Amino acid sequence: MYTTIIGLEIHAQLQTSTKAFCGCRADVFELEPNTAICPVCTGQPGALPVLNQQVVDFAIMAGLAMNCSLRERSVFDRKNYFYPDLPKGYQITQYFYPIAEEGHLRLETGESSKTVRIRRIHIEEDAGKMVHQGTDSITGSSGSYLDLNRCGVPLIEIVTEPDLSTPYEARVFMELLRDTLRAIGVCSGDMEKGALRCDANISLKDEKTGKSSNRVEIKNINSFKFVEKALESEQLRIADHLNRGENVSKETRSWDFATKETYSMRSKEEENDYRYFPEPDLPVLLVKGERIAYLRENLPELPWEKIARFKEQYGLPTYDAGVLASDSAIASYFEIAAEITGKPKDCSNWIMGDIMRLMNERNLTIGELGLAPEYLKELFSMIDSGRISKKIARDILPEVIDRKLSPAAIVKEHGFEQINDDNAIEKAIRQAMEENPHAVKQFREGKEGVLGYFVGAVMKATRGKANPGRANEIARRLLEG
Repeated sequence: MYTTIIGLEIHAQLQTSTKAFCGCRADVFELEPNTAICPVCTGQPGALPVLNQQVVDFAIMAGLAMNCSLRERSVFDRKNYFYPDLPKGYQITQYFYPIAEEGHLRLETGESSKTVRIRRIHIEEDAGKMVHQGTDSITGSSGSYLDLNRCGVPLIEIVTEPDLSTPYEARVFMELLRDTLRAIGVCSGDMEKGALRCDANISLKDEKTGKSSNRVEIKNINSFKFVEKALESEQLRIADHLNRGENVSKETRSWDFATKETYSMRSKEEENDYRYFPEPDLPVLLVKGERIAYLRENLPELPWEKIARFKEQYGLPTYDAGVLASDSAIASYFEIAAEITGKPKDCSNWIMGDIMRLMNERNLTIGELGLAPEYLKELFSMIDSGRISKKIARDILPEVIDRKLSPAAIVKEHGFEQINDDNAIEKAIRQAMEENPHAVKQFREGKEGVLGYFVGAVMKATRGKANPGRANEIARRLLEG
C-alpha cells in the first residue's frame, strides 16, 4: 500500500500592461513573433532592467490572499542556465529572499477539507518560446524557430509544500488557486493561453517499510483536467516500478496529452546547477509596511468569502455559490440580476444552466454574451404569469441575446403565448385518447407513466404552447373518467 505525495510549482502570469523590467507590452498571446521585444528583455549588452512597480503590488496581493508572511526586504537573483529561448543566459528571479513565504489555502474537495501550505511566492521573468518543426519537442525536430515575445513577461511562482495526497486534490487546488488569482485581479488564470502553468512533483511512500520513491517532476501540463490525468498516469507508473522492486529515476518528465502518458525529458536538476547569485543590476527591493497595509485593506473579496456571503445573503446552496463565485464577472452579473428580479435561486439556475451553456458554445464571457438582466426579469414574469412555459423561455433565449430584443417582443412576434384555454387542451387530449385507446386502458390498469404520453400529445398538438400543468391536470381527470 502506497501513500501519494504531491507538491506543485505554479507559474502565474501577472496582468500588467508592460513587462517586469522594461516597457514592452506584456500581453503577448497571439501577437506576431518578436514584435514585443526590446534590448532589455532580449539581453542586449548595456541594457539595464527597471522594475515594474505593479508587478510588486500584484505579488504582494497574491501573498496576502494566500495568508503568507510578506517580506519588506527582498532580493532579486540570477538563475543561470542555457537554452535557446533564454537570450540573456539567465532569468531574473528571487531565490534567497522571496517576497512572500509560509502561507496556506484551505482546500475543500466536497468530501473532506485540508490546509495546503504555501512554501513561497516569488517574482520572476518568463523566458521565450521555441516553435519546433515536425514535432512538439526539440527532440526529432527538423528545425526550430524562436519567438522572444514572452521574454520578460512578469510571473509569480507559487510553490506548495507536498501536502496533496491525490491527483484529484491537485486538480481542485489548481482550480482554487485560479479562482483566487482571478478574484484579486492579478492573473487571468487561462491555462490554454499559458497564463497559468503547472509543474507537478510526485513520489510514493511504502506504508509498510516507510521508504519513499524518488521524486519525479512533470512539466508541460496545460489544463486542469490534464493535471489530474498526468498525475494519475505517473502514480500508476511509479507504483508499478515499486511493485517490481525497482525504484524510479529522479527525473523531469513531460505529459503527452495524445498518448495520455508521461515520457522522460532529462535527469532532474539540482538547485546548485543553476548557480544562483544576487542580480547586480537591481537594488534590494524594499516595500514599506504602509504599502502592504494599504494593499491588504483594499484586497478584493476572496472566493471563499464570496461563497459564504452568497449562501447567507441569497440563500444559495454551497454548490451554486461555488460555481458563481469562481468567476468574478459571473458573480457580479448574478448579483445585479438577483437584485433586479428578486429571484436569486432562479437567477442561479438560469446562469449555471442555459446561460453558461451558451457562453461555452460561443466561447464568450458573460459580458460578451450581452444578456441584459432586465430581460431575465421579463422572462421570469412571463413564466410566473403563465404567458409562456419554461421550455419556450429557454427556446427564445438565444434569439433574445442575438437580436437584443425583449422576450415579450419575440414571444409576440412568433405567437409563442402559452395556451391556457382548458377547452383547447381538453380537445387535444380527447383526440389523443381516441387515437390510442390502448394507452387509455394501460393508465386505467394502473400504469401512471402513461399520463406523460397524453401530456406530450397536447404539447405536440399545440407546438409546445399548452400550459403543461393544466395539461397534466385535465389529462388525469379525463383518463380517470
